[in-house]
Amino acid sequence: MASWAGAWTLTFYGALALLVALGTWDVFLGYEENKCSMSYMFEYPEYQKINLPHKLTRQYPSYELYLYGEGSYAQENKNLLLSGIPVLFLPGNAGSYKQVRSLGSIALRKAEDIDFKYHFDFFSINFNEELVALYGGSLKKQTKFVHECIKIILKLYEGQDFAPKSVAIVGHSMGGLVARALLTIKNFKPELVNLLVTQATPHTAPVLSLDSYLNEFYKTVNNYWILNAQDIKLIILSVAGGVRDYQVRSGLTSLSKLSLETNTLSVVTTAIPRTWASTDHLSIVWCKQLQLATIRAFFDLIDDDTKQITVKPKKKMGVLNHHFIKHSSKPFEEAPNIIADLTVTSKWVPVKVTKWTFMAFNESYAMYFTFPLSNHRKSYTHIYCQNTMLDKHSWIYGCINSVSMCTQGVDLSWKSELLPTMRTFMLRLHDYPKLSHIVVYVPSTNGNKFVVDCEFFHLDLRTVHLPVTHLFSFEFYLAGQEFLQFTQGLTSREIKLNSNGLFYTVPLMNYGQIYQAFKIDIKSKCTSTKVERNNVFRLHIPWYHEDFMTVSKAPTSTEISLKLHVAQPENDSHVAVFHMFTSSDCRYEVTIRTSFLQILGQVIRFHGGALPAYIMSSILLTYGGQLQSLISTGHCLDYTTMLDKEAKPYKVDPFVIIMKFMLGYTWFKQIWDNFFLPELDAIFLNTQSMCFPLVSLVLFLFGTSIAYWGGMLSSFSVRLLSSLWLTLNRPSEIPNDPRLITTRLSFLIMLLLIIGWTTCGALAILLIYLYYVFKIINLYSNITTLKNTSDMISNVSERGENNTNSSIEETEKNDGSEQNLPPKPDELPISLAIENAEDNFKMHITIVNLVIWVVLLSMPSLIYWLKNLRYYIRLNPDPCKYLSFFFVPTLGILGNSDIVSVKSSKLLKTAAQFPLIVAIGVVAFGSTHLYRVPYFVVIPLLLHMLSSI
Repeated sequence: MASWAGAWTLTFYGALALLVALGTWDVFLGYEENKCSMSYMFEYPEYQKINLPHKLTRQYPSYELYLYGEGSYAQENKNLLLSGIPVLFLPGNAGSYKQVRSLGSIALRKAEDIDFKYHFDFFSINFNEELVALYGGSLKKQTKFVHECIKIILKLYEGQDFAPKSVAIVGHSMGGLVARALLTIKNFKPELVNLLVTQATPHTAPVLSLDSYLNEFYKTVNNYWILNAQDIKLIILSVAGGVRDYQVRSGLTSLSKLSLETNTLSVVTTAIPRTWASTDHLSIVWCKQLQLATIRAFFDLIDDDTKQITVKPKKKMGVLNHHFIKHSSKPFEEAPNIIADLTVTSKWVPVKVTKWTFMAFNESYAMYFTFPLSNHRKSYTHIYCQNTMLDKHSWIYGCINSVSMCTQGVDLSWKSELLPTMRTFMLRLHDYPKLSHIVVYVPSTNGNKFVVDCEFFHLDLRTVHLPVTHLFSFEFYLAGQEFLQFTQGLTSREIKLNSNGLFYTVPLMNYGQIYQAFKIDIKSKCTSTKVERNNVFRLHIPWYHEDFMTVSKAPTSTEISLKLHVAQPENDSHVAVFHMFTSSDCRYEVTIRTSFLQILGQVIRFHGGALPAYIMSSILLTYGGQLQSLISTGHCLDYTTMLDKEAKPYKVDPFVIIMKFMLGYTWFKQIWDNFFLPELDAIFLNTQSMCFPLVSLVLFLFGTSIAYWGGMLSSFSVRLLSSLWLTLNRPSEIPNDPRLITTRLSFLIMLLLIIGWTTCGALAILLIYLYYVFKIINLYSNITTLKNTSDMISNVSERGENNTNSSIEETEKNDGSEQNLPPKPDELPISLAIENAEDNFKMHITIVNLVIWVVLLSMPSLIYWLKNLRYYIRLNPDPCKYLSFFFVPTLGILGNSDIVSVKSSKLLKTAAQFPLIVAIGVVAFGSTHLYRVPYFVVIPLLLHMLSSI
């Protein structure tokens, strides 16, 4: 039975670990290939360091300001006689100031194309590649330095014609948050920044909240922006990278809840016209398609009168919407002339059919094709046209009260939309009752080949509602194309588009949760298989600009992944829509089914940062179970056995759910606030639309599986290291020093406390942990030696018994007298020592598994300190200083503790009860705010240490 139970345990935790691995794979590897083109420099890039005031360099010794340049432009600006438009680039977490080169180089080439009528001067700040996403202690310092740099940059232009009074800022990653933090500085003048573009910046919340300084910085910045939303006039564009950016998920970049929608624009790169590609966290700064769109927008923002970026908010938002949301393929115009003169002398061709296709090739003259609307208004609701001529010409017009031709028309090209491989136009006939004709203009092609398609249709007949399942859907393929469907709600959905249309709209009903992830299979069958037609499929999310485009050839089969970056807000009634821009001679079958792999990926993507809290909660339950077993049986069970027995979600989750429910009552919330208790993490997740009833259970199971296999690994590692230690040092017996606190230990604790207080607290925690692990390795080495000694004594004892029995038999034969047997060797003390030592080892292994996560959570501040060691010895502020003050003596004394003294302690009952309470607290208050978890963990360790004294 025991072997079956062990096999079941291994299988269960192995399956859970496999699910974690699959979800992690989907996040880190389950995405499309990088479709971004690399942006190259045409000339050697140069970074000219700008001399800063001595006071500033002394205050910020590790920070620098640079001006980017290439070739002759760099040579001309050696004396810093600048006359362009200043743009300041702020790198992010571990980012380099040299990342400005893509934007700077493309802007320089664009300026050359217009003979430097306008040009931009790109500045960049060297933040010494600080890890500000993991350590928030330097974010305020960076913000103040940026403020000083802005003033220095503007001074460089004093006395110049059209001298700028403000700068535009491009912030990558945490650089965008630092730019937003400028407004929280008391003496900062908001007019110093006229535009802010952020790239993959987590505005809403930190990716991992690993220290209180990072959390406080976010709280200060976001609260200021929310409270002063009406007064803040700064226009911000936030660009997210999509699924390829696994470091900053796109939902964190949204500004919708932090500022007025009239001043902000949040978009994913997959939805940006002419980009249409997901970028990872680094490629977003060099993706050529994205940087081209950004530079085009910058040049369109220039005011002809001031030669600087315009101060008109309406124009800024118009330009950003044009380049980043809906592009008509025409150059931006602030006030476009929608009345256009049409050439009557050109050939005019009336079209009376409802569906029309024209393939232009080597046409020597321009033509106008006219579509009368009066005959179609009663039968159809819309007209749709598309062409593959991706140029900047106006191509579609509307005529008023005309019979066959018109001299002037309304330029409807502004309402067209640029898509990959085509331009599309759709008009609702009811909205334009005065239009008599639609005119499609086909210019002379000069050898170019393109196709123009138009059709009248009734929208209801081209709309197929596709209900999607809430969470799970399974499809089991049998022979041929048949599949077995289970009960309603657990089936795949399939629709057939029987008409030969150019456009279909498929509303995805009930699709709005981040845990819904699907695969869409589109199969096309065409009447003509000789010519491949381009199809464009678009997933449109109306509550967030995260449209996803897919281009495919027809006839073919296409598979598309569907998963959301932002859940549908509660007060939003819009429906996600799948648009299909298709070929007129093809028919389509659409099948949607749930992708279990992508659901796992969504869980890891949105909640993977909470796994350390759930892992430590499981280990704490194991730790408490071992302390309880000391009280009940006097012995300590093995780590993995106790984990399987004690780490149950029903011991933690119900209490968190009850607290969340009770906080809905005002009286309970007042009591909660009176005790100064922090906000429940589950409530914070609610505000992020990330709370789902089963997620906590799933995360607990995932965390337990990681804790299980982590315990197996740590136990194996300790045993391996102890065997290596035995080859170097062979102790004769387990040390029997009755003193818990020796002189050597006291000296070590004092030394580490001084190190932690004067340099870096995380360093002291790491050193005491290494000391503790060494003590455990030494303990297991002694156990191994003692077992070998016990086996030798047992063998000697058996041989001695045999010799004694034979001598007795001989004596009885000789004189027949009975002799007393000699006493057996006393094995009880050594077996009891081994038993106690093994109990000690089992308890210490659990503590090793628990504290390793504390060490890992403190590592970012240690890495930050090591990276900046040449500038200062002491980390200030230090998030682990006070934590080290408790951990160093606690772990040091626990390393010398013995299970016998713990069992006889009056504090053991109290110490055994606290791990359960702490395990609940870790999940309730530390799953999002990870920096709180080590302070929870130190409480039961401290009680355990006191129990051993």
